[in-house]
Amino acid sequence: MATPREQPDLFVQASEAWRQGRPEAAAQLLQALVEAQPRHAAALNALGLIALGGRNSSDAILHFERAAAADPAAPGIWFNVFQAQEMAGQLEQGLASLDRALAADPYFVPALLKKAEMLERLGRVAESVALYRAIIAASPSLDDLPEPARQALARGGDLVRAEDERRAAAMAGPLAEVQAAFPDADLRRVQAYAEQQTGRRKVFVQQPVNGHFPYLPAIEFFDRDHFPWLAALEARTAEITRELRSLLDEGDPGFGPYVAFDRSQPANQWAELNHSPRWSAWFLWKDGARQDANIARCPATAAAAEAVPLLDLPGKGPTVMFSLLEPRTRIPPHTGSSNVRTTVHLPLFVPEGCGFRVGAETRTPRIGEAWAFDDTIEHEAWNDSDTLRAILILDVWNPLLTEAERAAVRVVG
Repeated sequence: MATPREQPDLFVQASEAWRQGRPEAAAQLLQALVEAQPRHAAALNALGLIALGGRNSSDAILHFERAAAADPAAPGIWFNVFQAQEMAGQLEQGLASLDRALAADPYFVPALLKKAEMLERLGRVAESVALYRAIIAASPSLDDLPEPARQALARGGDLVRAEDERRAAAMAGPLAEVQAAFPDADLRRVQAYAEQQTGRRKVFVQQPVNGHFPYLPAIEFFDRDHFPWLAALEARTAEITRELRSLLDEGDPGFGPYVAFDRSQPANQWAELNHSPRWSAWFLWKDGARQDANIARCPATAAAAEAVPLLDLPGKGPTVMFSLLEPRTRIPPHTGSSNVRTTVHLPLFVPEGCGFRVGAETRTPRIGEAWAFDDTIEHEAWNDSDTLRAILILDVWNPLLTEAERAAVRVVG
């Protein structure tokens, strides 16, 4: 029998024998160590791995279970118990071992993925889908995961999508009956809810860079009913466009890059557009300050802007500007400063291949058709055409704020 001083050396020797491809010698050394220390978890686990490699599931289960009894808080050992039980076809017992691994570490990814797989194999598909859904929601990009985990998550994604499609098909008929029963009802929120519940719509929340006014709903695109003046603004599209064309034809020097971070600071998603003319702006109001010379150049545009309830926060708003997006340019996903304001777009030049997304809703801009959106919800824009895209952007008050609340915001900022 090895003396206590020799016992640590036995594990080192066994590890070296295993590294050299001599599993029998490694097993003999480990067995001698276990005889001296029956609760040596590492040695018992190593014996289990040797048995597992030899496809001897019964011995592997025996060794792993002894190792788990010696160190019940080690999730990796319980995962090894599962692997041996799976090899032996003991799926229910294996599922229980995975639960023991997850009791020790609820975020042990190999056990989570295998549990989802085992639930499916055991016919418990709804539970499997629910677990895969949770893992996918919490997981990093697939590109950051090892190949086995990527394959498992890809399989889980297929299962989740199939279940979502089944649920969507099952509820289509009953939802049509609801529409028939309430023919005059606006069911857009119902449709969005159904899409979210069946995995076809991501939930986006307000993420203001600056201030968040509580209890205002996160509305991606506002209903036009909130803005009775939109039609009057749209009616002035032609004269606003003429003024913009005049600026462009004259090569007005007032156009400059909209994104202009200090070059010594990290620009993050704006790196490609930082100080780039590919997204440029020409201001009539900027952060609340009138640009008098520019307003004089574009009196019709200024008059149209002054006819709407512009945001009026000293040093903050309004901003009114022509926004130019060069061909083959994309504005990356981002969020704005505060939900007390609403951003209005009036498209002026819109070639084919332009788009705009706010949250889960994507729209195609059309000349002279304005829309209003909450820019604290993630949004992006693109011009995939070969010609310039141009819009007029205005900051107005969030229509759901009362006059008293607007007065308070002017005080608070």
